[in-house]
Amino acid sequence: MKKILLFLSFILSVYVLNAQSKKEVGVQDAVKQLTAAMISGEKTELEAVASDHLSYGHSGGHVEGKTEFVEKIASGKSDFVTIDITEQTIDIIGKTAVVRHMFNATTNDGGKPGTVKLKVLLILQKENGAWKLLARQAVKA
Repeated sequence: MKKILLFLSFILSVYVLNAQSKKEVGVQDAVKQLTAAMISGEKTELEAVASDHLSYGHSGGHVEGKTEFVEKIASGKSDFVTIDITEQTIDIIGKTAVVRHMFNATTNDGGKPGTVKLKVLLILQKENGAWKLLARQAVKA
């Protein structure tokens, strides 16, 4: 009996870990979609990854909503040439995901080349079956 309970516990733990892994993969994919949209600057892609309730905080203290976030990137005012995400952690609580990572990018804002190195906190929320960016806050690394 003890062996059966141990075996069932093992099977249950594998099932739970796989379920968590699938959720984490979904969040990772959403972060990749966000990163790709920020590089492409495509308005429809940016709108698709952002919640209508977006609060997007910059390292300098400026906070934008969805409309301003999309417009700045789509217009080229904020132009990401490359983005490299490292040291990413994901914590999922129900329909909310807390993501932290290092954000290293090369930029060309308004035609002026530059680099950015930030620590970023993202909050994603599951909306109609898709992970959407609800909030973001960055600080200089």
